[in-house]
Amino acid sequence: MGPVDAWVWWLVAAAALGIPLIITAMPEFGMLAVGAVAAAGTAGLGGGAVPQVVVFAVVSVALILVVRPLARRSRAERPALASGVEALKGRQAVVLEQVDGRSGRIKLAGEIWSARALDASTTHEPGSEVDVVEIDGATAVVM
Repeated sequence: MGPVDAWVWWLVAAAALGIPLIITAMPEFGMLAVGAVAAAGTAGLGGGAVPQVVVFAVVSVALILVVRPLARRSRAERPALASGVEALKGRQAVVLEQVDGRSGRIKLAGEIWSARALDASTTHEPGSEVDVVEIDGATAVVM
């Protein structure tokens, strides 16, 4: 097999490693595919079988050792996406009916909610803006 044939085989190997990358979404296969492309470049420049394998191994291992911890750290640092009632905490609402420590109505995220004030001695008048502190059942607790 000549040098031209070797680089073609490395590119075939890179494409073959790309298939499980797409199917399983495991980035390690992509790093191995990049290593195969680097080996194809070595073969295209006339490098022998040993340098091709060494380049493949070094590039693949280096990518796995460097990129994998960075990806894990990035994934771990991502804030959790709040959904449902958790996403309503901290939002602003408009008072529709007077809100006190026992009852009231607000417009929150385009919907009308029953509400009560966090501080029972506080009263919020219609038209004022309040902050949602928590959701207690079907009642927004506001301040």
